[in-house]
Amino acid sequence: MAVKCEYHDNFLTAQAAAAGALDREAQPCLFDRLDWLESLHRIALRDKTPALLQAKGGDVQGWLPLMQAEGGHLVALANWYNFTWAPIFANADSEVEKLALLRGLAGLASKHARRLTLAPLPDEDSSASMVQAAFEASGWSVFREVCDQNHILEVKGRSFDAYWEGRPSRLKNTVKRKGKTGAVTIRIETEYGTESWCDYERVYARSWKPEEGSPEFLRQIAERESVAGALRLGLAYIDGKPVAAQFWTVENGVALIHKLAHDERHMQASPGTLLSAALFQHVIDVDGANSIDFGTGNDAYKAEWMEDVRERYRLEMFWPNNPANWPHIAIRKWRAYRAAN
Repeated sequence: MAVKCEYHDNFLTAQAAAAGALDREAQPCLFDRLDWLESLHRIALRDKTPALLQAKGGDVQGWLPLMQAEGGHLVALANWYNFTWAPIFANADSEVEKLALLRGLAGLASKHARRLTLAPLPDEDSSASMVQAAFEASGWSVFREVCDQNHILEVKGRSFDAYWEGRPSRLKNTVKRKGKTGAVTIRIETEYGTESWCDYERVYARSWKPEEGSPEFLRQIAERESVAGALRLGLAYIDGKPVAAQFWTVENGVALIHKLAHDERHMQASPGTLLSAALFQHVIDVDGANSIDFGTGNDAYKAEWMEDVRERYRLEMFWPNNPANWPHIAIRKWRAYRAAN
């Protein structure tokens, strides 16, 4: 397959070149869409120049959405809002096609950068392994390490009741005991509303969570996913006041838990736990989700709700013909030697 490559430093030319290949209709994953990337850059990463690398062969496309970190160093166009970052493909059904596109992207990257840092890459779909193989075959020195963990639930056709039967006794007893009091009332919104979103933000501001990095970005994603029918905004109230809130999306059989928070002044009522149970029930029984993804982070409470853990990887890649990279390559090879011996 003959591959043609292009480098884009803005989203307008990238959108034209993609010709719909990065739109919602073509990309099932939220994080692989041009509107996600453009909003993330415009609101949260606007001080970084985008570097959008495209490889194309016929109607098959591959993309690496990157951004400038410093001179000669490109990094994944991603931040803490991303559950994953990975190369994006369109109409590439085989690994052979994907590897051909990635080798083209590796050659293009060597003309624009001496170093690449890519994370958080998944590998359950072979993304990390394919990038590593293609870039090594193209002459790059590649170093791979685990950078995070991802907790996930594979529903496997179960009802919520069947799933709930397997939860830890402590969790089930908490939901049963606190639910009986009737102190907490719960709403699950599927459409964006200004008042409901303000309740979410009020709860977040009173929670243990750090200050929201880009609240405007999060709000725009909630509005956009509402229009697409993917928003699930859970709110818990005590005496009419919001005390817990969670922002989920559900699409193409996958539920993503983006944000959750509760007002610590009401911990005794367990509103966050009750709200989680309600949302799990909704996405399993009503939405028919096949999997529920708790994002990155190895927080202990996630293990109570989820059943599997997947690793996320960082690839540090250096173009060896650039002398500025030689110390980095030597240090990492020494570390690898020490770890193996």
